[in-house]
Amino acid sequence: MTEGTPWKHILRFGLPLLLGMFLQQLYNTTDTLIVGNFVGTKALSAVGTTNNLGFLFLAISIGISTGSCVLVSQAFGAKNEKEMRLHASTGILFLMLLSLVVCAFSIAISKPAFIYWLDVPEEILPLTLLYFRIFAVGIIFQFGYIIISSILRALGDSAASLYFLLVASVLNIGLDLFFVINLKMGVAGAAIATDISQLLCFIIAYIYMVKKYPVFRFKLSDYRWNNESIKQTLRVGLPVFLQLGIMSFGLTFIQRAANSFGTDMTAAFAVLQRVEMYIMIPYISFQNALATFTGQNLGAGLLKRVTKGALQTVLMSFLVTATVALVICLNAEGIARAFALEGNAFYYGYHCLRITILINVILSLYNPLNGLFQGSKKSEFATFVAVFVLMLRIGVTYIFKDSAIFGKSIIWWNPLFGFSVGFIITWSMFLSRRWLEKDKRKLI
Repeated sequence: MTEGTPWKHILRFGLPLLLGMFLQQLYNTTDTLIVGNFVGTKALSAVGTTNNLGFLFLAISIGISTGSCVLVSQAFGAKNEKEMRLHASTGILFLMLLSLVVCAFSIAISKPAFIYWLDVPEEILPLTLLYFRIFAVGIIFQFGYIIISSILRALGDSAASLYFLLVASVLNIGLDLFFVINLKMGVAGAAIATDISQLLCFIIAYIYMVKKYPVFRFKLSDYRWNNESIKQTLRVGLPVFLQLGIMSFGLTFIQRAANSFGTDMTAAFAVLQRVEMYIMIPYISFQNALATFTGQNLGAGLLKRVTKGALQTVLMSFLVTATVALVICLNAEGIARAFALEGNAFYYGYHCLRITILINVILSLYNPLNGLFQGSKKSEFATFVAVFVLMLRIGVTYIFKDSAIFGKSIIWWNPLFGFSVGFIITWSMFLSRRWLEKDKRKLI
């Protein structure tokens, strides 16, 4: 990435990431879409209200697997097969044991969490608990797939994960239709379909890894606890988990505010969260691509190239995100109908889709710059901005949710306050050049 036109390199690197995230989101949307159409609004609300709590536990696997990925990639670069095997086997063992703990813990706390923390309406509580507890069993398989995919990415094999996700997505859709429609199992069927899909994805990924890479053909005795490897994994992975965990934890408070307005708002908010992920895919993909671009070019001393690449990345992020946002807004009514929203739920969902999605365009104008900060080893600033924006959104939501100014509409307006401030803070940091070492700032 240190030669040629910056935007071409960034686009080439970002597209596979974009496609992978799209498949992952398609996989996650299936349950909500099918349940909403064939079971009803209450079932849709039940499935949707589990999103943030489920992601809170998923953040653990993403963080820890990121740590393992870094250690394996470093050993791979040094051509040290012994270290590769050690970090990979320890990472798999650690994450699988952790998955059992997380699975049991999430099931144990599910009832008090949904009652007292998320304030789930009583009429959908039984369905919410049923779906989440069955879904929680799949955490074990989900953790397994994620650690295997991280090990493969450490070797530069990111394409394989796309194929695994594609297979899992198609299977999940088929099983959802079978369990929910044919067997009429409702939310339980949707959760079982997800668990089976995740199990198959884990099995295929593991078989692929050991078949293609002989270095990872472990015997049972190879899976040993190694304290030093665990410490290094946590040193790298914990910051990632903390950022994702804080974000997920914070969003549950906005979820709680939505739940306080009743089942119709809960259903609308569930649809918004699913659709909103699609608008986030472009700028998150460009952020990750810019992080790699920045790291390589700063290492080569090409400071002006980093600045040029950052500006081009923001422009690409804006153009793609604005296009997606426009498509969603023009089809907001059809999308709300597709999730079987009716009455007040449709009214809330329609406004959420039109207003919140457009507000997300602001994020596309500053979020990619977080990749610049990560690549220049200033990732703590990106974390600070994300947490500050989230806290502002939560504060605004609870200040205005019972007021005459916004009332219920604050559920779809609150991002405007947070993202606008995030834009100002991030661009101030970028233009000040404080993300560079002092002796290099004068060079660009």
